[in-house]
Amino acid sequence: MGRWSRLIARAFIAGLTIAPGKRWLDVGCGTGALTQQILDHTEPQEVRAVDPSAAFIEYAREHVGSDSATFEVASAAALPFADGVFDVVVSGLALNFMPAAEALAEMRRVTRPGGVVAAYVWDYGDKMEWLRHFWDAATALDSTARAFDEGERFPICAEEPLRDLFQAAGFNEVEVRPVDVPTCFASFDDCWQPFLCGQFPAPQYVALLTSDQREALRKELLKRLPVGPTSSIDLIARGWAVSGRLGSNE
Repeated sequence: MGRWSRLIARAFIAGLTIAPGKRWLDVGCGTGALTQQILDHTEPQEVRAVDPSAAFIEYAREHVGSDSATFEVASAAALPFADGVFDVVVSGLALNFMPAAEALAEMRRVTRPGGVVAAYVWDYGDKMEWLRHFWDAATALDSTARAFDEGERFPICAEEPLRDLFQAAGFNEVEVRPVDVPTCFASFDDCWQPFLCGQFPAPQYVALLTSDQREALRKELLKRLPVGPTSSIDLIARGWAVSGRLGSNE
């Protein structure tokens, strides 16, 4: 997934209209892909970034190149900041892993009046095509695979649920937009190998299969993928970006 997290972070930042010199907070920063794009493209005054994983925070501290960014371990549901201190609060590919309503309430709390809160998630149910083809192949062979499918597990990752979530949280000027990035594979093996790494739901599911079941899934997936004349496979990964603004009198 890291192949595309940097691409979608860059596209997400490009779609926000934020003036230079703002104070940013990145919630659920992971390894720092979005934090780096904020630093590279928005001329921030300051960027703070939090994640519940100490390992991710350590990695981000070592790999994000700027003294303007500060990283710390913290939960999205209990942000360690005073009220109204940030101009922009963002979250990348993490909202579906949080208690979303609680996290948005906290993001709103630490945002100044007139400030912006924005997030993006993968469209697991439809246009995250690489994974969608995989889960469609898996469930065609084994109905129990549905329990692992992110499209089933994360119904929030779609246009209308995101809009409803931000409106219910009390944001104004709520906008939801698709953010597409190319996901290109040199061959079927290039596409299949990530499913064998043993991490994240799809590889975890594959690890549970017998060798015969795994081979059947590999063949089923190959049938479903649009393999080009040079053996390449060109897909898209769609994310949904959502943003809202606090009222100026809040």
